[in-house]
Parts: sequence; structure tokens; C-alpha cells
Amino acid sequence: MAPAVPSLESVTLSDVSRHFGRRRALSHVSLTLRPGDILGLLGPNGAGKSTLLGILSTLVTPTRGEVRFGDRRPAAAGDALRSLIGVLGHDLHLYEELTARQNLAFFAGLYGVPVARVDDALANAGLTARADDLVGGFSRGMRQRLALERALLHAPHLVLLDEPFTGLDDSAVRIVADRLRGVAATGRMIVLATHDLEIAEGLVTRLAVLRQGVLLQDDVVRGNVRAGYRALIQAEAR
Repeated sequence: MAPAVPSLESVTLSDVSRHFGRRRALSHVSLTLRPGDILGLLGPNGAGKSTLLGILSTLVTPTRGEVRFGDRRPAAAGDALRSLIGVLGHDLHLYEELTARQNLAFFAGLYGVPVARVDDALANAGLTARADDLVGGFSRGMRQRLALERALLHAPHLVLLDEPFTGLDDSAVRIVADRLRGVAATGRMIVLATHDLEIAEGLVTRLAVLRQGVLLQDDVVRGNVRAGYRALIQAEAR
């Protein structure tokens, strides 16, 4: 019998560490995600952001500590859990030899969701007019918007995004930011790793700052994100 689909009223990391040989990618990280959160994950290169996203996606197993999705551990929840997670990483997982519509229809089939969602996804990406064009001819920004809709097609409860604003112009940034606010407003949880403090300023509702695998801060956004982040990193570097 397949495991029951877990509830995702929260996702909790408790004292999570991840080591790769002698290198500590994460060290004793604890945080909780709740519906409606847009958690901005900030930190210098090598801070552990991608490792944390990997753990939340269930693709990376902690060396120590515990992760719970609702009331279940990943191993107990099985594939049913992964059906509730949407991921957009540096690899966009799009097929250049297919059209935008064909790409989304393919993933709709994999996710087991109605193909009727494809038209809405194309509209959300601002790509309705280019729906039947090959993705190989798209700009990086167009691909990025299409890949975001690919990650959201199955209405995941937890959305994990690694630098989702790469290659986007100001107009596309507004489209994607508004899309993410709308997703969070439906009670879903978003974790957004970014180096763009200006975008984070108007979008994230909580801020988690990592440095050398250590969680320096996890709190609701108060005041100026850019100034607060830089002050925190500089204080820790002293």
C-alpha cells in the first residue's frame, strides 16, 4: 500500500547538519516553514543555500538532525511527498526541441495533472503568443519564466527556487514576483535563494541568512533587507 500523502501545514528542520567528507555544508540548522511564507534564503557563495534546498527537496539526506514534512519524515512519506514539492534550480529541465506548450504538456503528463492547466501556465508566464514556438529559440528570461510554470504546474505545497530571477528584465521580474505572491497567498510555502537583495526587499516575508553553513538569522522581515543583511555578514566576518 502506498504511503498516505502527508499534510504540509509545516516543514521543520531540527538541528540539521550535512557533511561532504570533511566539509561542513550545513551545521546545526533549525527552522520551520508555514503556509504563506516566502522565505528569502541569503548568504555568500558556499554558504550552504543549495544544500539546504536539496534537503528540503528530499534529494539530499542530512548527516545529522531531522526533517519533518507535516507530521512525517521523508522516508515514511515516500513518493507521495515529492508530489507536493516543486523545484526550480539552475538546470531548467526544459526540452529545446519542443515548443513551450509541448514542454508543459509533457510535464503535466508526468505529474498526472489535467493538460487543461497548460494554457493557464502559459498565460501566467506571459508566453501565450509564443506557446507553439520551439524553446530552443527562447531567451534565457523566457525559459526561466516557462521553467517556473513547469515547477508550479502540479500546484505544489512547497516551492523551492534557486535564483529564479536570473536573466529576467524588470518587466519579467515584476511578473514572476507577482506570481510568487499569488502562490503564497493560496497558503503554499516558498523558499527563495537569491543574491538579488533589491528583489528580496519587496518580496520575501521572512529572511534566513546562512554563512559557512551556519544559520545566522531566521526572522520575519523588518526594515531594510539590504542594510540588515550587509550589517549581519560584516559583523560575523569580524
